[in-house]
Amino acid sequence: MINIQTLLHEYNKGDRNFSGVRLHGLSLESLELSGINLSQTDLSSANLSVVDLSRSNLTGANLTDADLVGADLSGANLRDVNLIGADLRRASLAGADLTQADLRGADLEGADLSGANLTAVDLGGANLSNATIEGACIDQAALEEADCQGVNLTQLAAVCADGLDAATPHRWLSWGLH
Repeated sequence: MINIQTLLHEYNKGDRNFSGVRLHGLSLESLELSGINLSQTDLSSANLSVVDLSRSNLTGANLTDADLVGADLSGANLRDVNLIGADLRRASLAGADLTQADLRGADLEGADLSGANLTAVDLGGANLSNATIEGACIDQAALEEADCQGVNLTQLAAVCADGLDAATPHRWLSWGLH
């Protein structure tokens, strides 16, 4: 397990690869970590509120029960991420790739999912109330028992194949993290 001081020291020196590290239960609250590679990392029960993880790679990370209130995950690669029970209220996931992510029971109230790739995402029992989903792709997504109060489902992308929509280009296609 790496400590926060070491991570910050190495990040500030320019190192962005922290793949596979264990940060279970630690607090990264309000840190600026854009572009960091935390793929396959254990961030379960971590405090990531108001953290900047924009354009970061979190592929396959474990974020079970993590606090991500107000976090910036815009443009992040969140493919195959475990976000079961995570608190993502008011988080920005604009343009994020959440393909096959597990968000069962997650709280996404007021989150910005505009232009996000939600292909094959499990949102069973998730709270999506008042979330912004304009241009998001939810092809093959599971929404059983999800709370979609205040969500305009007509704003979803009509065509999601290859990450393209005739009306709304998806930013997640451009990062090359697939």
